[in-house]
Order: sequence, then C-alpha cells, then structure tokens
Amino acid sequence: MQIKSAGSLSDIRIIDLTQMLAGPYGTMMLADHGAEVIKIEPPEGDMIRPVGPFRSDDNRKLLGGYFQSINRNKYSVCLDLKTEKGRSALLKMVAGADAIVENFRVGVMERLGLSYEALRAVNSKLVYAALRGFGDERTGASPYGNWPAFDVIAQAMGGLMAVTGPDARTPMKIGPGVGDIVPGMMLAFGILAAVHHARRTGEGQFLDVGMADAILAICERTVYQHSVAGQIPGPEGNHHPFLVPFGIYPAADGFVTLAAHQQHFFETLCRALGAGDFLADPAYASPELRIDHRADLIKAMSGRTARLTKGELTARLGGKIPYGPVMNIADISSDPHFAARNMIVSVDQLGDPPIQIAGVPIKMTVTPGGVRRRAPLLGENTLERLRQAGLSETEIADLLSKRAAFAAHPEETKS
Repeated sequence: MQIKSAGSLSDIRIIDLTQMLAGPYGTMMLADHGAEVIKIEPPEGDMIRPVGPFRSDDNRKLLGGYFQSINRNKYSVCLDLKTEKGRSALLKMVAGADAIVENFRVGVMERLGLSYEALRAVNSKLVYAALRGFGDERTGASPYGNWPAFDVIAQAMGGLMAVTGPDARTPMKIGPGVGDIVPGMMLAFGILAAVHHARRTGEGQFLDVGMADAILAICERTVYQHSVAGQIPGPEGNHHPFLVPFGIYPAADGFVTLAAHQQHFFETLCRALGAGDFLADPAYASPELRIDHRADLIKAMSGRTARLTKGELTARLGGKIPYGPVMNIADISSDPHFAARNMIVSVDQLGDPPIQIAGVPIKMTVTPGGVRRRAPLLGENTLERLRQAGLSETEIADLLSKRAAFAAHPEETKS
C-alpha cells in the first residue's frame, strides 16, 4: 500500500534498541505515524527474527510474520555494542536523535557504558525511554526490579489474570500478548509527551514503563472496587459484574455479544427476540432489579439467543442495540468493515507472495499513518544511517572490517 503522507511524526528520530514484542510494538506505533525509527540490532538480530511463521525460504531472509508485523516502517542498523567501535557509532547516532528506547534488563546499558547519564552527556535534549517488567529505580525502586518478565508475568502480577477466566476459581491468560502490547502503547505515549517537553524547553529526561504497572492501570476497576467496597474481584466469566445483559451469549452456530443493560436497549432486545415475557417479569423491570437477578436473566437470555444463528441474530439486532458476533480472523478477513477501514494490509516478502498484517487503527485526515515499508532485513540500512550520523566511508569500512557493524548485502534486499 502506498501512503502519500509522511505522517504527523515525520520530524522525530528514534533510536530503537528494543527486541521481542513490547518495545517494538511501541516504536512501531511511532513509525506508523512517520517517525524515523532506526532499529539497532546485534549481530544475531532481534530475538524474534528466527521465530515464525515463515513461508518457503523466508528463514534465510528472517522476515517471518511475527517480525514483519511489528517492525514495519523501521530501518535496521546492525552494531555490536559489545565493541568499543560499535558503541562509538551508536553515540554518534544518539547525538542527532530525539529519543532512544531500550527494553534490556536492569544494568545492561550501564555495563555497556551507555546509561542514561552517559547518553545525556552526548545529547542534553535526549529522551531515554526504558521498558522493563517492574520499572527502573530512577522512578521508583521495586523489590522485583531485577526480575525478568514477559507478557504472561505482567498479566499475572498486574492483576489481569485474577479477573479473567471461565469461573470464579480459574484465572486465565488473555490470548493476545497484552502484557507486552499495553506497556508498549504506554511507552509510545510517554515518548511523545517527553519529546514534546524537550522541544518546548530543551530539557531531555529519563522515562520508564513497568509492564506490571501498565497492566494494573488497565485493571483500574479492581482498585476502586477494593478501596470503596472492600472487594477482591475474581473472574466473572463472560459477563459483567455490574451490568446485565452485558457479555457473551450462545447462538445456534457460535456466540454473540450483547450490551443491553440500559432500559431502552433491553426493551428493544426483548422485542427482537420475541421475549415479551421478560418485559412483563417484575424481576427484570429495571437495570437495578436485573442486577439482583443477573444469574437467572443470563440463563434465560442465553436460552433465547441459542435458538438463532449468528446471522439471524445479526439481522434482528445489528445496529439496534450494542451487539456484535464473535468473529475469528477468517471472519474478520472477509468482513467489509475491516476492508473499508484498511485494517488488514499486505506487505512485500522479497520475491515471495505478500503477507498480510494488521493495519493502523489511529486514523487522521491530514497526516494519515500507514504501513509504508516492509520490515527491514538485518543490517539493511546500516551504511546509509551511519553516513547520516556523520561517519566517513573510512570509519564505516573500519567498523565493518572489525565486525563492530554489519550490513546486508545489496543483492539480499532485491525482490
């Protein structure tokens, strides 16, 4: 897909040292809206380059679906930061950047001599953004600060699993890696806020996002439930603890979602399902009474919806109340909404058929974001970005000869 707009963030340059999912998702959001995101990779590349799924000979190219999805629109520079020359090259790139982003464990950057304090001495306006499981001591020292963490750990310790599950006794992991993705999204917001401040005042700063903190933030309901009512919320299955009908209901061929707790929606729902008897039942006469009898109403409503297919329910309820069928990716791929919104896009696969990845959900009329380029090969942009940072051809050749930097062969980048 060709996007004419350069994007609303086209004047921002990000040096991206992140790997896996959380950090790259945040920098992907910035790149989607035009930021120049220069991904610094070690000689072996991002840890997810070897992770599939792949097609045919994609293993050679290391452009599997996982890497393509969250590293589109970025540039790859391959430096060995364990070497003095590799670190020196990075410092030159940092001098012209708005922000640097990393998601290493605590102490890694310090051992490399690339701490926030060291980089600030090179660029006083620099925003240094870190994403870790439990934050950084500069903003609040956690007793778990040195613990490694991935998505599932953040979901568990941030409180998300405790309120997710099929019944009151069984916690459950949410399918997508929200323990990574939500912190990544918050990281992107933090970077923009800090860059805005730096542009206004000339003052850079350190910012960090703890993965567990970010997950707790989206579980905000549990905090006030515990504070105000002394509750310790647990899994609620597929229904809302306060509102009814509000949740997942069976159809003859799958499941649908209903959110008809408001009186006018509830009345519309009952009439559409031929459930006038619910309207006549004094136990269901108001939202408050329906909460008191939520278990009975959920069971009774499920009996009515289960008689109809998803298509029949959609014909009766679509657009009349808050309603939607439960859709899998095959359903989504053929649905006109997602096509109209350009939410599934194709990216090149270097000679192989294009693959599809998720599109950009934040829409703008003047400076639209979009998927402009496939993810880069390892070291595909090393030469041009080192030149941009002011290194001479002699210095670049020296880096390459001493294996402190690596560059993809031009032939590898051809389709």
